[in-house]
Amino acid sequence: MEHVHRSAGRIGCLSAMKAQVIESITDLSGNPEPLRMVEMPVLEPGEDEVLLKVLTCGVCHTELDEIEGRTPPAFFPIVPGHQVVGEVVAKGEGVSEPEVGGRVGVAWIYSACGKCELCLDGKENLCNEFRATGRDAHGGYAEYMVVPEAYAYPLPEIFSDAEAAPLLCAGAVGYRSLKLLNLQNEQPVGLTGFGASAHLVLKMMRFLYPDSPVHVFARNPEEREFALSLGAVWAGDTTDVSPETLAGIIDTTPVWLPVLSALENLRPSGRLVINAIRKESSDREILSQLDYAKHLWMEKEVKSVANVTAADVREFLGIAEKMDLKPEVQLYPFDEANKALMDIKQRRIRGAKVLQLTC
Repeated sequence: MEHVHRSAGRIGCLSAMKAQVIESITDLSGNPEPLRMVEMPVLEPGEDEVLLKVLTCGVCHTELDEIEGRTPPAFFPIVPGHQVVGEVVAKGEGVSEPEVGGRVGVAWIYSACGKCELCLDGKENLCNEFRATGRDAHGGYAEYMVVPEAYAYPLPEIFSDAEAAPLLCAGAVGYRSLKLLNLQNEQPVGLTGFGASAHLVLKMMRFLYPDSPVHVFARNPEEREFALSLGAVWAGDTTDVSPETLAGIIDTTPVWLPVLSALENLRPSGRLVINAIRKESSDREILSQLDYAKHLWMEKEVKSVANVTAADVREFLGIAEKMDLKPEVQLYPFDEANKALMDIKQRRIRGAKVLQLTC
């Protein structure tokens, strides 16, 4: 993490910026304001890096995982945020693209070694030196951030700054989940949970697999109604039985109960893809109910989603532009980042939450 700890440089008249930081692991049930607004120096972009003026940054459940220690930050204090839309304001040595003034996005993958077998095979998300934006390097809950040019993605003009932010995580990781599902058109499919990622995945499903009926499992009646309005053929509670067995299910929840329920709704040889960086421990005892014959027999599969690759982000942005994929967003002022996080914690979710740093 060389550039995070080095002495900060100055960019022209830029010397300091405002940032929201995580200072320690904390239990959100007793601390509803885990972020603190501070003043930090603006870093110079190093070799092959660009400096961004942050325009918007999406708010993700993964930030809760960082704060509560399920995927702890590499150092403190750290600036979280990995769904960043920014304007390039300076370039380090060796940078050819993007140009100063260009608008780019930054996703969960901040960097990887680029040399190991996994990286050379296009699986840099599994690299031992994988670094996550906002967890292993400073992220987008700040007025400025530095990022390697290889992980700064030009954004289609059809998306506003607010619309583009959730595409970089909820959209891109959701797209990877859909690829891992290995679905064939016309096969019935399911989604458990219906927040920022799932509502984008449903829209992608309707575009990429137009003849596949989509079934949604969500405990919130409003989320179920939202899913039906977007084209789901059926929506039920987390533990409900779907009207038909499903070829594949994507689980986007932070808890364990939907995993067992999903396995019960899979048809033989069906696949469950778990799209969550960590699961909360509050209902871990649910796993004691796992029954091989009931949940896993008949060649059912469980596959996890680990991070995201640069290729996933680029491919997804192209698909999103082609299908004019506009996420539902709720905007928050920069100084209300704690409120946005607690709204996610308390399941006040409809679409994606986005911090707005510029007017």
